[in-house]
Amino acid sequence: MATSAAVAELRQRLGTRLTTSDTELSAHGRDESYHHPMPPEAVAYPESTEEVAAVVRTCHDHGVPMVPYGIGTSLEGNVAALHGGVSIDLSLLNRVLEVRADDLDVSVQAGVTRRQLNNVLQPQGLFFPVDPGADATLGGMAATGASGTTTVRYGTMRENVLSLTVVLADGRVIRTRRRARKSSAGYDLTRLFVGSEGTLGVITELTLRIYGTPEAMSAAVCSFPTVEAAVQTVIRTIQLGIPIARAELLDAVAVDAVNRHSGLDHPVGPTLFLEFHGSSAGVREQAEAVAEIGAEHAAGETRTATLAEDRNRLWRARHEALYAVLALRPGSRALITDVCVPISALAGCIAETQADLAASSLIASVVGHVGDGNFHTVFLVDPDSAAEVGEARALNRRMVERALEMGGTCTGEHGIGHGKREYLRAEHGDGVDVMVAIKRALDPLNLMNPGKVVGPEES
Repeated sequence: MATSAAVAELRQRLGTRLTTSDTELSAHGRDESYHHPMPPEAVAYPESTEEVAAVVRTCHDHGVPMVPYGIGTSLEGNVAALHGGVSIDLSLLNRVLEVRADDLDVSVQAGVTRRQLNNVLQPQGLFFPVDPGADATLGGMAATGASGTTTVRYGTMRENVLSLTVVLADGRVIRTRRRARKSSAGYDLTRLFVGSEGTLGVITELTLRIYGTPEAMSAAVCSFPTVEAAVQTVIRTIQLGIPIARAELLDAVAVDAVNRHSGLDHPVGPTLFLEFHGSSAGVREQAEAVAEIGAEHAAGETRTATLAEDRNRLWRARHEALYAVLALRPGSRALITDVCVPISALAGCIAETQADLAASSLIASVVGHVGDGNFHTVFLVDPDSAAEVGEARALNRRMVERALEMGGTCTGEHGIGHGKREYLRAEHGDGVDVMVAIKRALDPLNLMNPGKVVGPEES
Protein backbone atom coordinates (compact mmCIF):
# COMPACT_ATOMS: atom_id res chain seq x y z
CA MET A 1 0.00 0.00 0.00
CA ALA A 2 2.84 2.40 0.86
CA THR A 3 4.44 1.87 -2.54
CA SER A 4 1.10 2.33 -4.32
CA ALA A 5 0.53 5.65 -2.56
CA ALA A 6 4.07 6.80 -3.37
CA VAL A 7 3.69 5.76 -7.02
CA ALA A 8 0.42 7.68 -7.33
CA GLU A 9 2.05 10.80 -5.88
CA LEU A 10 5.11 10.46 -8.09
CA ARG A 11 2.97 9.96 -11.20
CA GLN A 12 1.25 13.26 -10.52
CA ARG A 13 4.64 14.99 -10.51
CA LEU A 14 6.50 13.07 -13.21
CA GLY A 15 3.72 11.99 -15.55
CA THR A 16 5.01 9.48 -18.09
CA ARG A 17 8.47 9.66 -16.48
CA LEU A 18 7.12 7.32 -13.78
CA THR A 19 6.54 3.82 -15.13
CA THR A 20 5.41 0.44 -13.87
CA SER A 21 5.91 -1.29 -17.22
CA ASP A 22 7.03 -4.90 -16.77
CA THR A 23 9.75 -4.40 -19.37
CA GLU A 24 11.15 -1.38 -17.56
CA LEU A 25 10.92 -3.05 -14.16
CA SER A 26 12.75 -6.12 -15.43
CA ALA A 27 15.53 -4.04 -16.99
CA HIS A 28 16.09 -2.11 -13.76
CA GLY A 29 16.31 -5.20 -11.57
CA ARG A 30 19.39 -6.65 -13.23
CA ASP A 31 22.99 -5.71 -13.93
CA GLU A 32 25.77 -7.46 -15.86
CA SER A 33 26.34 -10.01 -13.10
CA TYR A 34 25.11 -13.58 -12.66
CA HIS A 35 23.00 -12.58 -9.63
CA HIS A 36 19.29 -13.31 -9.82
CA PRO A 37 17.36 -10.23 -11.08
CA MET A 38 15.18 -8.44 -8.52
CA PRO A 39 12.91 -5.83 -10.16
CA PRO A 40 11.61 -2.70 -8.43
CA GLU A 41 7.90 -1.85 -8.26
CA ALA A 42 8.28 1.40 -10.22
CA VAL A 43 10.92 3.35 -12.11
CA ALA A 44 11.23 7.15 -11.85
CA TYR A 45 13.08 9.27 -14.43
CA PRO A 46 13.86 12.64 -12.82
CA GLU A 47 15.46 15.38 -14.92
CA SER A 48 17.19 17.48 -12.24
CA THR A 49 18.59 17.43 -8.73
CA GLU A 50 15.38 19.11 -7.57
CA GLU A 51 13.25 16.33 -9.06
CA VAL A 52 15.49 13.67 -7.52
CA ALA A 53 15.00 15.37 -4.15
CA ALA A 54 11.23 15.38 -4.68
CA VAL A 55 11.24 11.67 -5.54
CA VAL A 56 13.36 10.89 -2.49
CA ARG A 57 11.14 12.95 -0.17
CA THR A 58 8.03 11.14 -1.43
CA CYS A 59 9.60 7.72 -0.94
CA HIS A 60 10.92 8.74 2.48
CA ASP A 61 7.51 10.00 3.60
CA HIS A 62 5.86 6.72 2.57
CA GLY A 63 8.67 4.46 3.84
CA VAL A 64 9.43 3.13 0.33
CA PRO A 65 12.90 1.76 -0.56
CA MET A 66 14.91 3.55 -3.27
CA VAL A 67 17.59 2.19 -5.60
CA PRO A 68 19.68 4.71 -7.60
CA TYR A 69 20.29 3.42 -11.14
CA GLY A 70 22.89 4.51 -13.70
CA ILE A 71 23.13 2.27 -16.75
CA GLY A 72 23.21 -1.21 -15.19
CA THR A 73 26.84 -2.21 -15.83
CA SER A 74 27.60 -3.16 -12.22
CA LEU A 75 28.78 -6.68 -11.37
CA GLU A 76 27.73 -7.51 -7.81
CA GLY A 77 23.97 -7.09 -7.96
CA ASN A 78 24.42 -3.45 -6.95
CA VAL A 79 21.15 -2.27 -8.57
CA ALA A 80 18.88 -5.20 -7.70
CA ALA A 81 15.77 -4.05 -5.84
CA LEU A 82 16.01 -6.60 -3.03
CA HIS A 83 13.10 -5.01 -1.16
CA GLY A 84 11.11 -3.68 -4.11
CA GLY A 85 10.38 0.04 -4.04
CA VAL A 86 11.34 2.66 -6.61
CA SER A 87 14.33 2.62 -8.96
CA ILE A 88 15.59 6.18 -9.52
CA ASP A 89 16.98 6.16 -13.06
CA LEU A 90 19.40 9.07 -13.55
CA SER A 91 19.85 8.73 -17.32
CA LEU A 92 18.02 12.02 -18.01
CA LEU A 93 20.52 13.94 -15.87
CA ASN A 94 22.87 13.84 -18.83
CA ARG A 95 24.33 17.32 -19.26
CA VAL A 96 27.97 18.36 -19.11
CA LEU A 97 27.46 21.49 -17.02
CA GLU A 98 30.76 23.35 -17.29
CA VAL A 99 34.27 22.63 -18.56
CA ARG A 100 36.92 24.74 -16.81
CA ALA A 101 40.01 24.10 -18.90
CA ASP A 102 42.20 26.55 -16.94
CA ASP A 103 41.45 24.70 -13.70
CA LEU A 104 41.47 21.25 -15.29
CA ASP A 105 38.09 20.30 -13.86
CA VAL A 106 34.60 19.70 -15.19
CA SER A 107 31.12 19.58 -13.64
CA VAL A 108 28.62 17.03 -14.96
CA GLN A 109 25.28 15.54 -14.09
CA ALA A 110 25.33 11.97 -12.84
CA GLY A 111 23.86 10.40 -15.98
CA VAL A 112 26.67 11.59 -18.26
CA THR A 113 28.67 8.62 -19.51
CA ARG A 114 32.44 8.35 -19.70
CA ARG A 115 32.52 8.42 -23.51
CA GLN A 116 30.03 11.28 -23.69
CA LEU A 117 32.27 13.38 -21.46
CA ASN A 118 35.39 12.57 -23.45
CA ASN A 119 33.63 13.45 -26.71
CA VAL A 120 33.04 16.92 -25.24
CA LEU A 121 36.58 17.24 -23.87
CA GLN A 122 38.53 15.92 -26.86
CA PRO A 123 38.22 19.03 -29.11
CA GLN A 124 39.67 21.10 -26.25
CA GLY A 125 42.73 18.86 -25.90
CA LEU A 126 41.46 17.37 -22.63
CA PHE A 127 40.32 13.97 -21.38
CA PHE A 128 38.93 12.14 -18.36
CA PRO A 129 41.06 9.06 -17.72
CA VAL A 130 39.12 6.60 -15.56
CA ASP A 131 38.18 3.69 -17.85
CA PRO A 132 36.33 0.70 -16.37
CA GLY A 133 35.77 -0.74 -19.84
CA ALA A 134 32.00 -0.31 -20.02
CA ASP A 135 30.57 3.06 -21.03
CA ALA A 136 29.22 3.54 -17.52
CA THR A 137 27.64 6.70 -16.13
CA LEU A 138 29.95 8.91 -14.11
CA GLY A 139 27.51 8.91 -11.21
CA GLY A 140 27.52 5.13 -11.17
CA MET A 141 31.30 5.06 -11.44
CA ALA A 142 31.57 7.32 -8.40
CA ALA A 143 28.97 5.34 -6.48
CA THR A 144 30.87 2.08 -6.96
CA GLY A 145 34.38 3.56 -6.61
CA ALA A 146 35.22 2.44 -10.14
CA SER A 147 38.69 2.32 -11.63
CA GLY A 148 39.99 0.31 -14.60
CA THR A 149 42.76 0.19 -17.12
CA THR A 150 44.38 3.61 -16.46
CA THR A 151 44.46 3.44 -12.66
CA VAL A 152 48.18 2.76 -12.52
CA ARG A 153 48.85 6.26 -13.90
CA TYR A 154 45.79 8.38 -13.09
CA GLY A 155 44.15 6.77 -10.06
CA THR A 156 40.58 5.65 -9.36
CA MET A 157 37.36 7.62 -9.03
CA ARG A 158 38.33 8.37 -5.42
CA GLU A 159 41.34 10.36 -6.63
CA ASN A 160 39.50 12.05 -9.50
CA VAL A 161 36.25 13.21 -7.89
CA LEU A 162 36.65 16.71 -6.44
CA SER A 163 33.09 17.32 -5.26
CA LEU A 164 29.61 15.81 -5.33
CA THR A 165 26.04 17.00 -5.09
CA VAL A 166 24.10 14.39 -3.14
CA VAL A 167 20.43 13.98 -2.24
CA LEU A 168 20.22 12.46 1.23
CA ALA A 169 17.67 9.87 2.32
CA ASP A 170 15.23 12.51 3.61
CA GLY A 171 15.46 14.68 0.50
CA ARG A 172 18.02 17.22 1.71
CA VAL A 173 20.58 18.28 -0.88
CA ILE A 174 24.24 18.76 0.05
CA ARG A 175 27.46 19.62 -1.75
CA THR A 176 30.35 17.66 -0.28
CA ARG A 177 33.06 20.30 -0.87
CA ARG A 178 34.12 23.15 -3.15
CA ARG A 179 36.37 23.00 -6.22
CA ALA A 180 39.73 23.80 -4.62
CA ARG A 181 42.26 21.01 -5.16
CA LYS A 182 42.74 20.58 -1.44
CA SER A 183 40.88 21.39 1.75
CA SER A 184 41.31 20.58 5.44
CA ALA A 185 37.84 21.87 6.37
CA GLY A 186 35.96 19.16 8.21
CA TYR A 187 35.32 15.52 7.36
CA ASP A 188 35.95 14.25 3.84
CA LEU A 189 32.34 13.83 2.75
CA THR A 190 33.28 13.40 -0.90
CA ARG A 191 35.10 10.14 -0.30
CA LEU A 192 32.39 9.00 2.08
CA PHE A 193 29.93 8.97 -0.81
CA VAL A 194 32.39 7.68 -3.43
CA GLY A 195 31.98 3.91 -3.17
CA SER A 196 28.81 4.09 -1.05
CA GLU A 197 26.77 2.37 -3.82
CA GLY A 198 23.67 4.49 -3.28
CA THR A 199 23.25 3.35 0.32
CA LEU A 200 23.80 6.81 1.83
CA GLY A 201 22.31 9.10 -0.81
CA VAL A 202 21.79 9.73 -4.51
CA ILE A 203 24.68 11.36 -6.39
CA THR A 204 23.23 13.85 -8.91
CA GLU A 205 26.22 16.02 -9.91
CA LEU A 206 30.00 15.59 -9.90
CA THR A 207 33.01 17.82 -10.28
CA LEU A 208 35.91 15.82 -11.71
CA ARG A 209 39.60 16.24 -12.41
CA ILE A 210 40.46 16.30 -16.10
CA TYR A 211 43.82 16.15 -17.84
CA GLY A 212 45.54 17.55 -20.89
CA THR A 213 45.76 15.06 -23.74
CA PRO A 214 49.35 13.77 -23.88
CA GLU A 215 51.52 14.92 -26.75
CA ALA A 216 52.19 11.30 -27.65
CA MET A 217 50.88 7.84 -26.78
CA SER A 218 52.52 4.51 -27.46
CA ALA A 219 51.05 1.03 -27.06
CA ALA A 220 52.85 -2.28 -26.76
CA VAL A 221 51.74 -5.91 -26.62
CA CYS A 222 54.09 -8.68 -25.51
CA SER A 223 53.69 -12.37 -24.62
CA PHE A 224 55.50 -14.25 -21.85
CA PRO A 225 56.15 -17.90 -21.01
CA THR A 226 54.38 -17.60 -17.65
CA VAL A 227 52.03 -15.29 -15.79
CA GLU A 228 54.73 -14.81 -13.15
CA ALA A 229 57.18 -13.52 -15.76
CA ALA A 230 54.62 -11.04 -17.07
CA VAL A 231 53.70 -9.78 -13.60
CA GLN A 232 57.34 -9.51 -12.53
CA THR A 233 57.98 -7.35 -15.59
CA VAL A 234 55.26 -4.93 -14.49
CA ILE A 235 56.44 -4.93 -10.87
CA ARG A 236 59.99 -4.10 -11.93
CA THR A 237 58.71 -1.38 -14.25
CA ILE A 238 56.81 0.29 -11.43
CA GLN A 239 59.68 -0.06 -8.98
CA LEU A 240 61.96 1.75 -11.44
CA GLY A 241 59.50 4.63 -11.68
CA ILE A 242 58.68 4.18 -15.37
CA PRO A 243 55.30 5.97 -15.73
CA ILE A 244 53.17 3.43 -17.60
CA ALA A 245 49.59 4.57 -18.27
CA ARG A 246 48.07 1.10 -18.68
CA ALA A 247 49.32 -2.38 -17.76
CA GLU A 248 46.83 -5.13 -18.56
CA LEU A 249 47.24 -8.91 -18.43
CA LEU A 250 45.38 -11.60 -20.37
CA ASP A 251 46.10 -15.25 -19.67
CA ALA A 252 46.47 -17.88 -22.41
CA VAL A 253 42.75 -18.79 -22.35
CA ALA A 254 41.73 -15.17 -22.92
CA VAL A 255 44.31 -14.60 -25.67
CA ASP A 256 43.21 -17.74 -27.50
CA ALA A 257 39.60 -16.61 -27.19
CA VAL A 258 40.23 -13.13 -28.63
CA ASN A 259 42.27 -14.60 -31.49
CA ARG A 260 39.31 -16.79 -32.43
CA HIS A 261 36.69 -14.11 -31.81
CA SER A 262 38.39 -11.23 -33.61
CA GLY A 263 40.61 -12.95 -36.16
CA LEU A 264 43.83 -11.83 -34.46
CA ASP A 265 47.16 -13.63 -34.32
CA HIS A 266 48.66 -12.90 -30.91
CA PRO A 267 50.94 -15.69 -29.59
CA VAL A 268 48.84 -17.80 -27.24
CA GLY A 269 50.26 -17.28 -23.78
CA PRO A 270 50.16 -14.82 -20.89
CA THR A 271 50.24 -11.39 -22.56
CA LEU A 272 50.78 -7.82 -21.38
CA PHE A 273 49.03 -4.87 -23.00
CA LEU A 274 50.87 -1.65 -22.14
CA GLU A 275 50.43 2.04 -22.90
CA PHE A 276 52.70 5.04 -22.34
CA HIS A 277 51.74 8.74 -22.25
CA GLY A 278 54.03 11.76 -22.53
CA SER A 279 56.28 13.47 -25.04
CA SER A 280 57.33 11.68 -28.24
CA ALA A 281 60.82 11.11 -26.88
CA GLY A 282 59.47 10.15 -23.45
CA VAL A 283 57.08 7.45 -24.60
CA ARG A 284 59.77 5.99 -26.88
CA GLU A 285 62.21 5.79 -23.97
CA GLN A 286 59.56 4.28 -21.70
CA ALA A 287 58.65 1.60 -24.24
CA GLU A 288 62.31 0.73 -24.80
CA ALA A 289 62.96 0.49 -21.06
CA VAL A 290 60.01 -1.86 -20.51
CA ALA A 291 61.07 -3.98 -23.49
CA GLU A 292 64.48 -4.41 -21.87
CA ILE A 293 62.85 -5.44 -18.59
CA GLY A 294 60.60 -7.86 -20.48
CA ALA A 295 63.61 -9.41 -22.19
CA GLU A 296 65.07 -10.17 -18.76
CA HIS A 297 61.91 -12.21 -18.10
CA ALA A 298 61.96 -14.13 -21.41
CA ALA A 299 59.38 -11.98 -23.17
CA GLY A 300 58.54 -12.73 -26.77
CA GLU A 301 58.38 -10.23 -29.61
CA THR A 302 56.95 -6.85 -28.62
CA ARG A 303 54.46 -5.24 -30.99
CA THR A 304 54.31 -1.45 -30.70
CA ALA A 305 52.16 1.31 -32.16
CA THR A 306 51.99 5.09 -31.89
CA LEU A 307 49.26 6.03 -34.39
CA ALA A 308 45.76 6.02 -32.93
CA GLU A 309 44.38 3.44 -35.37
CA ASP A 310 47.33 1.13 -34.74
CA ARG A 311 47.01 1.52 -30.96
CA ASN A 312 43.33 0.72 -31.17
CA ARG A 313 44.11 -2.41 -33.18
CA LEU A 314 46.60 -3.62 -30.57
CA TRP A 315 44.18 -2.86 -27.74
CA ARG A 316 41.29 -4.56 -29.50
CA ALA A 317 42.05 -7.87 -27.82
CA ARG A 318 41.88 -6.41 -24.33
CA HIS A 319 38.67 -4.49 -24.98
CA GLU A 320 36.93 -7.53 -26.48
CA ALA A 321 38.20 -10.07 -23.95
CA LEU A 322 34.93 -10.58 -22.06
CA TYR A 323 32.84 -11.14 -25.19
CA ALA A 324 35.53 -13.34 -26.68
CA VAL A 325 35.66 -15.56 -23.59
CA LEU A 326 31.85 -15.76 -23.51
CA ALA A 327 31.95 -17.00 -27.11
CA LEU A 328 33.88 -20.06 -25.91
CA ARG A 329 30.61 -21.32 -24.47
CA PRO A 330 27.53 -19.88 -26.22
CA GLY A 331 24.57 -19.39 -23.93
CA SER A 332 26.65 -19.13 -20.78
CA ARG A 333 26.78 -16.19 -18.37
CA ALA A 334 29.97 -14.70 -16.99
CA LEU A 335 30.55 -14.86 -13.25
CA ILE A 336 33.25 -12.21 -12.95
CA THR A 337 35.34 -12.03 -9.80
CA ASP A 338 37.44 -9.12 -8.56
CA VAL A 339 40.21 -9.02 -5.95
CA CYS A 340 43.19 -6.74 -5.45
CA VAL A 341 46.45 -7.39 -3.59
CA PRO A 342 49.75 -5.55 -3.06
CA ILE A 343 51.67 -5.91 -6.33
CA SER A 344 54.45 -7.89 -4.63
CA ALA A 345 51.85 -10.60 -3.88
CA LEU A 346 50.15 -10.49 -7.28
CA ALA A 347 52.11 -13.19 -9.09
CA GLY A 348 51.63 -15.66 -6.25
CA CYS A 349 47.93 -14.85 -5.91
CA ILE A 350 47.31 -15.38 -9.63
CA ALA A 351 49.40 -18.59 -9.69
CA GLU A 352 47.41 -20.12 -6.83
CA THR A 353 44.18 -19.04 -8.50
CA GLN A 354 45.22 -20.65 -11.79
CA ALA A 355 45.99 -23.88 -9.96
CA ASP A 356 42.43 -23.83 -8.62
CA LEU A 357 41.08 -23.21 -12.11
CA ALA A 358 43.08 -26.08 -13.59
CA ALA A 359 41.51 -28.43 -11.05
CA SER A 360 37.97 -27.19 -11.66
CA SER A 361 35.41 -28.33 -14.22
CA LEU A 362 34.67 -24.81 -15.46
CA ILE A 363 35.95 -22.79 -18.38
CA ALA A 364 37.62 -19.73 -16.87
CA SER A 365 40.20 -17.08 -17.69
CA VAL A 366 42.22 -14.51 -15.77
CA VAL A 367 42.49 -10.87 -16.83
CA GLY A 368 43.83 -8.06 -14.74
CA HIS A 369 44.93 -4.50 -14.19
CA VAL A 370 48.28 -5.80 -13.04
CA GLY A 371 49.82 -2.36 -12.59
CA ASP A 372 47.75 -1.88 -9.42
CA GLY A 373 47.43 -5.48 -8.25
CA ASN A 374 43.82 -5.93 -9.39
CA PHE A 375 42.70 -9.00 -11.36
CA HIS A 376 39.51 -10.78 -12.37
CA THR A 377 38.62 -14.36 -13.08
CA VAL A 378 35.85 -14.86 -15.62
CA PHE A 379 33.93 -18.11 -15.03
CA LEU A 380 31.55 -19.33 -17.73
CA VAL A 381 28.52 -20.86 -16.06
CA ASP A 382 25.05 -22.05 -16.92
CA PRO A 383 23.02 -19.67 -14.72
CA ASP A 384 20.37 -22.37 -14.27
CA SER A 385 22.91 -24.91 -12.99
CA ALA A 386 23.18 -24.73 -9.21
CA ALA A 387 26.23 -27.01 -9.35
CA GLU A 388 28.16 -24.77 -11.74
CA VAL A 389 27.25 -21.53 -9.97
CA GLY A 390 28.11 -23.17 -6.65
CA GLU A 391 31.51 -24.31 -7.92
CA ALA A 392 32.31 -20.84 -9.26
CA ARG A 393 31.22 -19.22 -6.00
CA ALA A 394 33.41 -21.63 -4.03
CA LEU A 395 36.41 -20.76 -6.21
CA ASN A 396 35.60 -17.08 -5.79
CA ARG A 397 35.55 -17.55 -2.02
CA ARG A 398 39.02 -19.10 -2.15
CA MET A 399 40.24 -16.14 -4.22
CA VAL A 400 38.85 -13.66 -1.69
CA GLU A 401 40.28 -15.52 1.29
CA ARG A 402 43.65 -15.73 -0.45
CA ALA A 403 43.62 -11.99 -1.25
CA LEU A 404 42.74 -11.08 2.34
CA GLU A 405 45.54 -13.29 3.68
CA MET A 406 47.94 -11.41 1.40
CA GLY A 407 46.88 -8.02 2.71
CA GLY A 408 44.48 -7.35 -0.16
CA THR A 409 40.77 -6.63 -0.58
CA CYS A 410 37.72 -8.62 -1.58
CA THR A 411 36.97 -6.10 -4.34
CA GLY A 412 39.24 -3.66 -6.12
CA GLU A 413 36.58 -2.00 -8.28
CA HIS A 414 33.29 -3.92 -8.49
CA GLY A 415 31.98 -2.86 -5.09
CA ILE A 416 30.18 -4.95 -2.50
CA GLY A 417 26.56 -4.81 -3.69
CA HIS A 418 24.85 -7.80 -2.15
CA GLY A 419 27.21 -10.30 -3.79
CA LYS A 420 30.16 -9.67 -1.47
CA ARG A 421 28.54 -8.56 1.80
CA GLU A 422 29.64 -11.79 3.45
CA TYR A 423 33.31 -10.82 3.07
CA LEU A 424 33.16 -7.28 4.41
CA ARG A 425 33.67 -8.08 8.09
CA ALA A 426 36.56 -10.43 7.34
CA GLU A 427 38.25 -7.47 5.65
CA HIS A 428 37.31 -4.62 7.99
CA GLY A 429 36.51 -6.28 11.32
CA ASP A 430 35.00 -3.79 13.78
CA GLY A 431 35.24 -1.16 11.06
CA VAL A 432 31.97 -2.57 9.74
CA ASP A 433 30.28 -1.35 12.94
CA VAL A 434 31.47 2.17 12.14
CA MET A 435 30.01 1.81 8.63
CA VAL A 436 26.70 0.67 10.13
CA ALA A 437 26.69 3.72 12.45
CA ILE A 438 27.20 6.02 9.46
CA LYS A 439 24.41 4.24 7.57
CA ARG A 440 22.04 4.64 10.52
CA ALA A 441 22.91 8.32 10.93
CA LEU A 442 22.26 9.19 7.28
CA ASP A 443 19.53 6.65 6.50
CA PRO A 444 17.83 5.69 9.79
CA LEU A 445 14.85 4.10 7.99
CA ASN A 446 17.18 1.95 5.82
CA LEU A 447 15.49 3.06 2.59
CA MET A 448 18.55 3.81 0.43
CA ASN A 449 19.42 0.71 -1.60
CA PRO A 450 18.70 -1.59 1.36
CA GLY A 451 20.46 -4.94 1.50
CA LYS A 452 23.66 -3.61 -0.09
CA VAL A 453 27.09 -3.06 1.51
CA VAL A 454 25.97 -2.84 5.15
CA GLY A 455 22.69 -2.71 7.04
CA PRO A 456 21.47 -2.24 10.60
CA GLU A 457 21.19 -6.00 11.07
CA GLU A 458 25.01 -6.32 10.97
CA SER A 459 25.75 -4.41 14.17
